[in-house]
Formats: sequence, C-alpha cells, structure tokens
Amino acid sequence: MEKVDYVALKMFSDEHLEVLHSFKLPEEQEQFTALPSNMLEVAEGQHRIVIVSDHEPVGFFLLHSTERVKEYSNNPKAMLLTALSINHAKQGKGYAKQGMLLLRDFVKAEFPNCDEIVLAVNHKNIPAQRLYSRVGFVDIGKRKMGPIGEQFIMKLSLKGS
Repeated sequence: MEKVDYVALKMFSDEHLEVLHSFKLPEEQEQFTALPSNMLEVAEGQHRIVIVSDHEPVGFFLLHSTERVKEYSNNPKAMLLTALSINHAKQGKGYAKQGMLLLRDFVKAEFPNCDEIVLAVNHKNIPAQRLYSRVGFVDIGKRKMGPIGEQFIMKLSLKGS
C-alpha cells in the first residue's frame, strides 16, 4: 500500500461539490452505501463530512444526530455514521482508514456533546467490517435488517479517550 498523503476531515462546503459529484463506485460497493451526489440535500441533524487528501475530496460520509440514531443506540449522546464512500479512483490508498482514525478527534472538536458513534454494516460487506474493526469500532452484538440483508451494529466509544 502506498503512503497516504495529508488526510483531514472537513465539514462539507460548496467548494467540495464538483469533485463529490464526480465520485464513482463499482456496483458491488454501491449496494452498501450511497454516492455523495445522492446526499447533497440533507435534513437538519445530518452533517456531511468530507475526507480530503491534499485539499481534494477523496471520501465522504454522513453523521446523524437525528431521531434515526435511536434505531441503533439508546445513548442520547450517540451519533450515527452512514454513507461512507471513497471515490473509486482513490481506493486502495488507505484514505478510508486514515479518515476513520481521525473520526474520534474530529467529532470531539465539532460535536463536543457526542460520546459515541454507531453504525450499521452489512454482513456481506467484509472490507467495511474489517475497516471499522481496525479503527476501534466494536460489534455490540445487535442485528438489524437493512434493505439488502442483515446488518451488524458497531460502535466507537469516545468516552475517556
């Protein structure tokens, strides 16, 4: 794996629009996530986060502080992570891992009331499960049926770290 350049997490801004609209994913990945171009209209409590490398968007995800979080956690301070994607042309360079390793500090800075991040990952999406485990998410043993099958619920605690 080649060395990853400078990677940062940024709150979405219009300067990211053009590149985010150009994101492509192979079909086998698209079934598990959503392209950023489908996430540009967001509701209150949904926060668009961009993974940038050398100031160019390479990845994207949403953090939710909406009612939807309650489907995954009974912690009132939890946020839900969804729609993580890395532009196909930029995959295999470690950007997803780098971005997720920055998540804890980013969330503490941007959302100081949050002390837990939860997510659902499809049981067939082995690469995503591995990624989340490597960056500190743990399977809490809870299962949820998603649009294409069973999902594992995982969480990352931000307490005491």
